[in-house]
Amino acid sequence: MESQLRVNGGVRIPLSEITIRASRSSGPGGQHANVTASRVQASFDVRSSPSLSERQRERVMARVGPRLVAVAQDERSQARNRQLALERLAERLARALTPPRQRRATKPTGASRERRLAAKRRVAERKRARRAPPEE
Repeated sequence: MESQLRVNGGVRIPLSEITIRASRSSGPGGQHANVTASRVQASFDVRSSPSLSERQRERVMARVGPRLVAVAQDERSQARNRQLALERLAERLARALTPPRQRRATKPTGASRERRLAAKRRVAERKRARRAPPEE
């Protein structure tokens, strides 16, 4: 098994920085669920990680907080749940590391402007129709 968790092209987290805990799984499973600790929780302390640069650490902490946690209890086997929890942790970390896309300012289309003005005219006409008739 690898000794590092590959997050994306440039970021790899040593497994020694990830805390893995196993506990009993909830839900169905019969007698098997009552005796095995197949639920796995993987947690990563973002604040004290030397694997992330200062900018990466700030970006992740701003998005997900100082601690990133992933839980897996989908499978009966603890080994498979461990693998799933690590995959989910890497996925969340990769999502938190991606910089937000820059918004490009756009102008409203001519058709959308016309729809807006037509709606305003309809509302104005409806209000005008509610008024009392002018006295003569």
